[in-house]
Amino acid sequence: MISAINVTKAFDTLTAVDNVSLDVEKQDIFGLVGPDGAGKTTLLRMICGLIEPDAGEIRLLGHPLSNVDKIRNYFGYMPQKFSLYGDLTIGENINFFGSLYSLDRATIKKRAAETLSVTGLLPFINRRADKLSGGMKQKLALCTALVTRPPLLILDEPTFGVDPESRREFWKILYNLNHEGMTILVTTAYMDEAELCTKVGFIHSGILKVVDTPASLKKQFPYQVIEIHTDSTDISLFKQAPGIIDQAFFGYKYRLIAEKSADLIEKIEKKLIDKSTLVAEVDPTMEDLFIILAEQEY
Repeated sequence: MISAINVTKAFDTLTAVDNVSLDVEKQDIFGLVGPDGAGKTTLLRMICGLIEPDAGEIRLLGHPLSNVDKIRNYFGYMPQKFSLYGDLTIGENINFFGSLYSLDRATIKKRAAETLSVTGLLPFINRRADKLSGGMKQKLALCTALVTRPPLLILDEPTFGVDPESRREFWKILYNLNHEGMTILVTTAYMDEAELCTKVGFIHSGILKVVDTPASLKKQFPYQVIEIHTDSTDISLFKQAPGIIDQAFFGYKYRLIAEKSADLIEKIEKKLIDKSTLVAEVDPTMEDLFIILAEQEY
C-alpha cells in the first residue's frame, strides 16, 4: 500500500527525514512513533504528495507520487492540526469536502450518515465545528477523511491533546475500520497507542531506527526491567548503581532498566534490607523500548 525507499528531506541545514525506507502492507495498522521533531509529520506529508522528497522514491497504492492526483480519492489524510471550517456545521463541512472529490449529494448524504453514526456525531450534525470539543473535532476530521471510502487512511497524531476517553473511542473506530479491510498509517507520541498497532516504526532525529511488531520488539529488548515497591522516597537511590541503564521514580515505585544479571534482584534486596521492599522483574513496555532507542543505537 505504501512503499518508501531511501527517502530524505532537508530544510536548510536540518535533515528532517534521513534516508528512510518503510513498507506498509495491506490491512496493517502501522504506527510511526517518535518524539516531537523526529520527522513524523514531514514523512507523512511526503507520502501524501504535499511536499517532495529531496531524494528517494515513494509509491502509494502501487503508483509513483507523480501520479498522486490520479489516486487522491483512494486515500484519506487527516493532518495533525484541525483544519476544517469552524463557522460551518458538521454536516456542511462533510458536504463541502465531499464536493471537492466530485461526489454527488446523495452519495455524500449516505456516507455522512454512516460515518457520523459510527463516530457518534449524528445527533450533532447541525452543530458548528468551532462549538465542538477536542475529541469531537477529531472525529469530524476523520469523517471528512472517510468521505471517499478510501482503502488507505493516513493520520498525523489524530489524538494529540485529546482526553483519554475520547482517545479510546477514536481507536475503537480505527479498529473497526481496519477489521473492515482498511489500511491505516498513523503517527503518535503515545506509547499505549503504539501497543495497539500491528506494526511499529520508531523514528528519531529523522532516522527510522527499527520496524517490527510490538510483541517482537519487546521480545528483542536486551535489558531487564525491574519494579521495586519500597518505603524509600529517594529519587536518586539507584543513580550510581552498577549496571543500571535508566531509572524512573513514580512516587510509589522505582522502575529500572538494567543490564541482564542473574543476581540483580538479590543485590537490590540486599541494598534495601532495612526497608519494606517488593522487587520483581516485569515485561518491558513500548515506553521502555523507545527510551532506550532514543538514547542509543538499538
